[in-house]
Amino acid sequence: MTTAKSVRRRIFSHRATKPVLWAFAMVAALSASPASAASILAKVDISDQRMEVYVDGIRYFNWAVSTGRSGYQTPVGAYEPQRLEAMWHSRKYNWAPMPSSIFFHGGYAIHGTDAIADLGQPASHGCVRLHPDNAAMLFELVRAHVEDTEIIVTE
Repeated sequence: MTTAKSVRRRIFSHRATKPVLWAFAMVAALSASPASAASILAKVDISDQRMEVYVDGIRYFNWAVSTGRSGYQTPVGAYEPQRLEAMWHSRKYNWAPMPSSIFFHGGYAIHGTDAIADLGQPASHGCVRLHPDNAAMLFELVRAHVEDTEIIVTE
């Protein structure tokens, strides 16, 4: 019988591998569970510039993010993924790369960034930016469980 504890043990045994491979191990472990549909919750806290990711109520990740800088708002609310794009380029902002994009509200997305030094402080035009490795992990997790994913953004 697969339990949350055994899934967590299998996932964390892959910590020494590359982060993206770890995400694949996580997705595989979660897919092997009897219910096979895991609930994914990505909670973005604008005031703390952090994202917590929960799988079936258990927190697995706590990452620094960058949300909307002065003059640009990140929309607050509860959302579901609208569209996933492995690689997207912003038509609005000079074709800026947006790897591992999870669109959740119109043109707003959670995505990877090459502006890693800015993580932990507001720096975007309203999207939620993550380290590219973390964005790739979240992308793979959401892709495997898109129907059971919720994104909550709070101030």
